Amino acid sequence: QVQLVEFGGGLVQPGGSLRLSCAASGGTFRYYTMGWFRQAPGKEREFVAAISKSGLSTYYADSVKGRFTISRDNAANKVDLQLNSLKREDTAVYYCAADEYVQLTDTTSYKYAYWGQGTQVTVSS
Repeated sequence: QVQLVEFGGGLVQPGGSLRLSCAASGGTFRYYTMGWFRQAPGKEREFVAAISKSGLSTYYADSVKGRFTISRDNAANKVDLQLNSLKREDTAVYYCAADEYVQLTDTTSYKYAYWGQGTQVTVSS
């Protein structure tokens, strides 16, 4: 069973950048497809990005495509999310998630078995 901890949230101005990291422990990291989700106040949790077990394939929500980049380092047991050109509507708690069996393009949050505690990203001037 894998445990996930997110780092790197904070306050950033519109147009700025932020890098989120998620450290994994307690499992064989390369066995898991990794995803990032976010949840804004009063809204449903939504898919942001996912990366395959090898790191060779990625998938993004349309709302972040071209602005966010997901990457992973299987030797270091971590997955990152680079957030560029941030907008106010990107404000949310960002969650890292893992699952051995989820399909890369499956954006349904309940398909992921393991979750971090979340990190707050606030985009504001």
